[in-house]
Amino acid sequence: MLENYIPIFLVILFATGFALATTLASIIFGPQRPNREKLSTYESGMKPVGTTKDRISIKYYLVAMLFIIFDVEVIFIYPWAVQFKKMFAEYGMQIFISMLIFLVVFELGYLYAFKKGGFKWD
Repeated sequence: MLENYIPIFLVILFATGFALATTLASIIFGPQRPNREKLSTYESGMKPVGTTKDRISIKYYLVAMLFIIFDVEVIFIYPWAVQFKKMFAEYGMQIFISMLIFLVVFELGYLYAFKKGGFKWD
């Protein structure tokens, strides 16, 4: 029984060994020329302004929430739409009502983002 897992353990061992070997080779043979510019904080090519304790604007979270809403909605609606005829023949109106409830819940997320100004990109 355990001999069936030997190839998997060998692949894991090889992958780990390869990752360690390439990392160590990079550290040993790679150029090490630190300077002030390389050791500075990189923030989109701009000098960092302020401290890390500054509050982040609510717009940042609204954009993230909008992305998740769009992403999750498409992930669930696309397969449902592809299989709609088959599911409707099997479940009837129940499958349509369940998707309608799903869309209403997501529309509440859109409404919240709209009320908070998430669609104003200025």
